[in-house]
Amino acid sequence: MKISGQWKESAAVRGRQCSEGGGRLATIRDISKRCGVSVATVSKVLNGYREIGEETKQKVLKAAEELGYVQGERTKYGRQRRGYQIGFLLSTLSSQGLKNEYFASILSAFRQEATRAGYDITFIEHNVGKRSLSYLEHCRSRGFDGVCIACADFSRQEVLELINSEFPVVTIDQSFNESISILSDNADGMRQLTEYIISRGHTRIACIHGTHSVVTHNRLVSFHSVMARYGLAVPEEYLLEGEYQNADAAERLAGQLLDGRNPPTCILAPDDYAALGLIKAIKRRGLRIPEDVSVAGYDGISVSQALEPKLTTVRQDTERIGREAARQLICLMESPMTTPLETIVMPVELVEGESVGRLGTRRQAGRNYTGTKE
Repeated sequence: MKISGQWKESAAVRGRQCSEGGGRLATIRDISKRCGVSVATVSKVLNGYREIGEETKQKVLKAAEELGYVQGERTKYGRQRRGYQIGFLLSTLSSQGLKNEYFASILSAFRQEATRAGYDITFIEHNVGKRSLSYLEHCRSRGFDGVCIACADFSRQEVLELINSEFPVVTIDQSFNESISILSDNADGMRQLTEYIISRGHTRIACIHGTHSVVTHNRLVSFHSVMARYGLAVPEEYLLEGEYQNADAAERLAGQLLDGRNPPTCILAPDDYAALGLIKAIKRRGLRIPEDVSVAGYDGISVSQALEPKLTTVRQDTERIGREAARQLICLMESPMTTPLETIVMPVELVEGESVGRLGTRRQAGRNYTGTKE
């Protein structure tokens, strides 16, 4: 069954009226709730699948028209006429935007790969002309073929609305069931880093971590697992929540650790940029790195190796992440029925640097540390 041009036109008109009136545009989930059928059933009806009964088809089409659902020429699961436009959401939590080298590098690689395939990239914003729109409304108004979400507050309702919409979506550094997710191997990266620090003789290791996310959770689980395997305690005061890409917060928390009754000999930062705050706090107290206090970061951005001493960190392959995200999104847009929605984990690399000093041999730590997966 094919959807008639009359229904498309009616839905489009209603959708424009809804948008211009400031109301929320209808989604296939709204139709699903109205009809009491699954989202998959609604999708199949709107895409012309013949396996759905006639009564259900008519109910879905009627609800879609009444709700003003805008389908036009594109859907998540069916064939479509492409406009070769991809929306890119880079709404960073720390307001660093493209100043954030990690995400800027991902965007550059993503854009190169997408351009080779004939796609243009447009940033997803809240405003189109003089109109204020949600992320989803912006994507619909632009007629994007797909969306990449590289840096956002994934707990925000409008971000979740976009992920759960009809658009093919690839997310970076966060995992969702209804999208393709590209993640670095954060568990292995933290394993390598923690084992290396222990191999340098450190037993009092503090960890300043980022806000709650899949990335943060996996790193913390790995950190605790390695510490437990070597019989090392992690005092509650050694675990502090900071923010990714926030050097000021890291400096404040590092000062709290250094001024405590039992200061750590090594402090982990949530990322290389935040590590700058740790370094500042240490130097303000007249201490030396790594002779008095050791420091480690995460990400492997260029500034980490320009520091003196060079920062010990974990390098994430941002170019590979960006290319893979673009390739997966293009496959999902062009061949949705042969592209699985899965989480793809990319390898990382320990960069030893010079910011973690040696305190002496710690039992079996030096012999056990290999820098590779066990």
